[in-house]
Amino acid sequence: MAKLYFRYGAMNSGKSTALLQAAYNYEERGQRILLAKPEIDTKGADQISSRLGVERTVDFLIRPEDDVRALFAEHRRRVQEAGADALIPDTGADVACLLVDEAQFLTAEQVDDLLRISVEDGIPVLAYGIRTDFQTRAFPGSARLMELAHSLEELKTICRCGSKALFNARLVGGRFVFDGDQVAIDELSADRVTYESMCARCYLRESAGRLR
Repeated sequence: MAKLYFRYGAMNSGKSTALLQAAYNYEERGQRILLAKPEIDTKGADQISSRLGVERTVDFLIRPEDDVRALFAEHRRRVQEAGADALIPDTGADVACLLVDEAQFLTAEQVDDLLRISVEDGIPVLAYGIRTDFQTRAFPGSARLMELAHSLEELKTICRCGSKALFNARLVGGRFVFDGDQVAIDELSADRVTYESMCARCYLRESAGRLR
């Protein structure tokens, strides 16, 4: 049975790099894949961008109101109808895997769709994202993935102090902030919103002990 995988980590833990590597591995073996990400992630528009400089255009964007299973089925039919790609050896015109970046921005219902794609449609789904927001609260998509995924894998990165990073602290204009909307895409606003991955100790030091 195909499975739903959730690979998560703090900012800068290499999630997009790992996704693009997984896509490359499938295609190197003659397998067809589909790439998707939520439309709300406006950074990079329709691109998945690794901090190492690797980029790739997604096959489709997911809006908050979309039925992801229906959207996937539409693009799966396109792959099936296209037949053999001249650049990829023909191993049967079907999708071998769906890869989703920034999965924390999905709705809980859309994560349910991912589970159905893996279990009922028989297509493995690899979802990548962060677990919690800048206030240490779980994103709806991440929370549902933690509940439903067959496999959970943490991608690790380190804090400024060298300890394992758990949280994602938000900075606006270079200053830490602990109030605001859950979603603020980094480096796009006039005030330059950025994020820093931090361990629990450093996060508590910057927040004066605040966790929400």
